[in-house]
Amino acid sequence: MQETSRSLAVIRLSAPSHPAYLRAVRTSAWYDLVVTAGFATPWTYTLVHEVLSKLGDALGLDALPALDPMEILYANLMGSVVVVWALLRIVKPLPVHGLFDGVARTLFATWQAYALAHGAPRWLWLFFVVEVAFGVVQLVPWGRARCTGPGSPAGPAAGQPLDVADR
Repeated sequence: MQETSRSLAVIRLSAPSHPAYLRAVRTSAWYDLVVTAGFATPWTYTLVHEVLSKLGDALGLDALPALDPMEILYANLMGSVVVVWALLRIVKPLPVHGLFDGVARTLFATWQAYALAHGAPRWLWLFFVVEVAFGVVQLVPWGRARCTGPGSPAGPAAGQPLDVADR
C-alpha cells in the first residue's frame, strides 16, 4: 500500500505545472464543449447531423448516412460524457486532467483514423487533426516531466524516500 501512495506522489511530482499547460487543458475543454454539445441530445444531434451532412455534401467531402436510433443513442452518450468531462476541465483544470484527456484524444484519433480508412466522410480529417494536435500538446509535457522525475539526474535519487511535504 505504501508503494502505491509513493507511486502516486511521483506522478504529482512529475506533472507539468506551468500555467500555460493548464491553459491548454482548459482550451481543449472549451473546444470539446463547443464541438460536442450538439451531440448531447437527440434533438440537437439531429440538427448537427443535418448541418454536417449538407456541409460535407456541398464541399464534396461526402454526406452522412441517414440517422438511425442506435447512432443517435451512441452520439448522445458520447456527447453527454464529453460535455461533462469538458466542464470539469473548464471549472477545475488540473495537470492530471491533461494527461487523461491526452490519452482519450489518442483513442479518439485512433478510432477516427480507423473510420477514415473504412470509408467515413472525408471531413472527419478536420476533427482528426484537432484531436492529434490537442493530444500532442497535452501528452508531450508529461514525457518531458517524466524525464526529469525521480531517478533522473534532475529528480530525487532512485531509492531515496520522498519528502513528506512532497506527497
